[in-house]
Amino acid sequence: MKGSTPQSQSLWMIVGLCGLSVAFDGYDLVVYGTTVPALLREWQISASEAGTLGSLALVGMLVGALLVGTLTDILGRRKMLLLCLTWFSVFMALCATAPSPEWFGAFRLLGGLGLGGLLPTAAALVIEYAPPRHRNLTYGVMQSGYAVGGILAAAAAIEVIPNAGWRVMYLIGATPLLLVVPIAYRLLPESLDFLVLHGRRDEALALADRLEAALPEPQAGQDKQHWYSGVRELVTPGHRAGTVLLWVACFCSLLTIYGLNTWLPQIMRAAQFPLGSALTFLVVFYLGSIAGSVMGGRIADHVGSKPVVATSFLLGSISILLLAIRPSTWAIYLLVAVAGHGTIGAQNLFNAYVTRYYPPVARSTGIGWALGIGRLGAILGPTAGGLIIDSGAVWQWNFYLFAAVALVGALAVGLVPVSPSLAAARAAH
Repeated sequence: MKGSTPQSQSLWMIVGLCGLSVAFDGYDLVVYGTTVPALLREWQISASEAGTLGSLALVGMLVGALLVGTLTDILGRRKMLLLCLTWFSVFMALCATAPSPEWFGAFRLLGGLGLGGLLPTAAALVIEYAPPRHRNLTYGVMQSGYAVGGILAAAAAIEVIPNAGWRVMYLIGATPLLLVVPIAYRLLPESLDFLVLHGRRDEALALADRLEAALPEPQAGQDKQHWYSGVRELVTPGHRAGTVLLWVACFCSLLTIYGLNTWLPQIMRAAQFPLGSALTFLVVFYLGSIAGSVMGGRIADHVGSKPVVATSFLLGSISILLLAIRPSTWAIYLLVAVAGHGTIGAQNLFNAYVTRYYPPVARSTGIGWALGIGRLGAILGPTAGGLIIDSGAVWQWNFYLFAAVALVGALAVGLVPVSPSLAAARAAH
């Protein structure tokens, strides 16, 4: 690349590898739903049992986000990313060999541990190496891999399941072990912040020289790191209120995303929306999230993350609510695209905001705990939507529920106080 530098080459290598890794998080979001009909037929399980199997991966992701997010700030971001990729790839492959629902559920639960820890690690690496003027845009490009993975899962299922069976879908989900891990092992750099914070200054200096990057200075009071340092930072007086509000926002966001992803196609069919295939709907939904992540990231770099994230959640709430009035066909597709931005796209921007809200010592821990709490919403979302459907209430009530939850998320973000870490960084400049 003409005019490229080792620093820019390394940045795009990090963005590419992390984006490819996160794509398999998006793939996992969709893959189970595509295989449920085949599982029902093969194992003769009930719909409620299938729902329980689906929740097990989310439980694993909850634990993984809390545990791995914390361990990442202790053991290193590069090491944990490689471990998470390897871990969930192995268990995706084991899902393809599962002889019974019980084994399948166990493999999904264990695989979720690695998958839940992947995003906090990737987020911390990308935010650290992204240029300050384009930090949100860079993160938005990386996080778009999530939506790409969801689209690929939906598209692959159409051809793969009828011709090769559901097990092949999980073998595809194991491909990071062959495609990503070897390249990441060779090319992915460790976090400079991590090396400096843990006293490995010589390693940090050598890496900074190779990448032509600035060496971060250790922050006052963070010279000695303990296993609890990151978690302690989340509840310091300066961060405590923001931490709680960020957890509330993430809970609302993931409840809306997983609730809509599970039930929206069925709701729209029940309401006789003229949408055609469910795949078309998913493509529009995810394309809206990609466009929103990139454009929102660009705007956030100019006006700040907080107003963009809050506005994105608000747009998601409004678009979901407007779907309840049965608009015209072209308006449906527009609203679905905006809903994609206001849910998945907003969550992508939110992840970047949370990661930067905390100092380097707590970046992976901060986003890990927010996503871990958010996974409770991810587990509750499909259940809440199902309860409304089973209650016999009119289909609009699902839209009312998810719109209200997204609105609460917008309000929570709007109330987050200024981070002491960001305020100190701005004062230094």
